[in-house]
Amino acid sequence: MNLQGNKLTWIGHSTFKIETKDGATVYVDPWVMNNPMCTESEKDVRKADALICTHGHFDHIGDAVKIVQDHQPQVVGIFELCMWLQKKGAKNISPMNKGGTQTVAGIKATMVHAVHSCGIMEDDGSIVYGGEACGYVLELPGGVKLYHAGDTAVFSDMAIIRELYAPEIAMLPIGDLFTMNPREAAYACGLLKPKQVIPMHFGTFPPLIGRPSQLKALLGPGGAEVIEMQPGQTLQ
Repeated sequence: MNLQGNKLTWIGHSTFKIETKDGATVYVDPWVMNNPMCTESEKDVRKADALICTHGHFDHIGDAVKIVQDHQPQVVGIFELCMWLQKKGAKNISPMNKGGTQTVAGIKATMVHAVHSCGIMEDDGSIVYGGEACGYVLELPGGVKLYHAGDTAVFSDMAIIRELYAPEIAMLPIGDLFTMNPREAAYACGLLKPKQVIPMHFGTFPPLIGRPSQLKALLGPGGAEVIEMQPGQTLQ
């Protein structure tokens, strides 16, 4: 995998840390300190220049408020989610919507569609509207393009994501129940045609039964290369 001098760390579940070759640290779906898959070495967030959020469920933004309070990063997300985080203390929000593109911490971020729900649970247990769920195509310094699908089912317009943006690396959920399973993720690879696929959103809780080995078997020798990362592992 050629990340053009950038680093990609899987925190666990759907959370990734990107360290760009220009020195920026960006978290995608910031569920870190309270993420049961996160290694002890990664639970201490020492630096956060930006947060990129796919949707408002706890297992994706569960530590966003704490990171915002400690570091005041630039916060990227759909409009309603950014406004909610602003109420929680975020002073540097960069709201956007599907089809839009902006540059954050040197990363060109394009918001794309996802098929999922997006309610934000408040401290009192009530659920407020968090806008729609989304994914992102992220062009890192040097030009490498990643597609973080967020939580989603497979959908035919993934072919449009390929045609418009051609991401080389796809991070796809495979856990089943709340997202795609390995069979649907394999179909998604057929639409996206990435060089490599990183499975995510599996194994964190017992119902998330999909496994990277299943995806690898379904793709076969002629399909995308499955990169099975371990929590805390960094690719560079």
